[in-house]
Amino acid sequence: MISTGLLWIPFTIAAAFGQVIRNATQRHLTGPLGTLGATNVRFFFGFPFSLMFLAIVLAATGDKLQWPVAAFWPWLLLGALSQIAATGLMLAAMADRSFVVTTAYLKTEAIQTAIFGFVFLGDGLSVLKVLAIVIATTGVVITALRPGGAKDFAGLKPTLLGLIAAAFFALSAVGFRGAIISVPDVTFITQASMTLVAGLFVQTLVLSVYLVIRAPQILVAILKLWRPSLLAGFTGAVASQFWFLAFALTAAANVRTLALVEVLFAQGISYFSFKQTPTAREATGIVLIVIGVGLLIAA
Repeated sequence: MISTGLLWIPFTIAAAFGQVIRNATQRHLTGPLGTLGATNVRFFFGFPFSLMFLAIVLAATGDKLQWPVAAFWPWLLLGALSQIAATGLMLAAMADRSFVVTTAYLKTEAIQTAIFGFVFLGDGLSVLKVLAIVIATTGVVITALRPGGAKDFAGLKPTLLGLIAAAFFALSAVGFRGAIISVPDVTFITQASMTLVAGLFVQTLVLSVYLVIRAPQILVAILKLWRPSLLAGFTGAVASQFWFLAFALTAAANVRTLALVEVLFAQGISYFSFKQTPTAREATGIVLIVIGVGLLIAA
């Protein structure tokens, strides 16, 4: 029987896989809704499902719902607002530079999460864990590189945008973990579920108010596309539920490093669906990711 302390591993893998599915369901909404509208769909339609998850959890665990302590809110706002900022910076970086290059910069998130987690939450950083994070991140960057693409890494603006976006994603992970572990006297499942509800509420409120002021027609379009938006919201809420369950059990850096297996999922889809055999460079990156993840679990 798996110990509770190791449950973060299947939770993280499930979250990474769910994120791939969510991105696929959300991608086709970008055309009619724009990037901000498609982003808000994730929060707006995910929020009701998070309430449903919380109700199921409370019924199953017998935990009592209580108003969060004061320390919960700064962490939650850090997580929710940093995630919105990171998404905007990511889109700006992708507009200025290639998707692949931006992705490579964004994958420094694991390293930055380890640093922020150590500084703000006191999450432990052993030598083996640092080595695991660096090796896995290097593997992702190598996998993201393309022949003749080195010139795409030139330029200060896209570099800064990509690295700052990764920093905000890292702050988001640390903020959500800080909020989760500040919820007292309940099981870790309720800690995660309560935080997810509060986080999605804040993000839905912020983005919806912004759209009401700046682009009300997008909100109307979102409501008209409620059927596909429901699917995107559901898959997003499920993925987030697993992320938060993992954050409740271990340091954010562990979760975000193991989450790099998302690259392996993408490579697997390319191979089995399109018969695209990995190049020597991609194979090297994959081996490094596997080694890094293995060291992380050992640590």
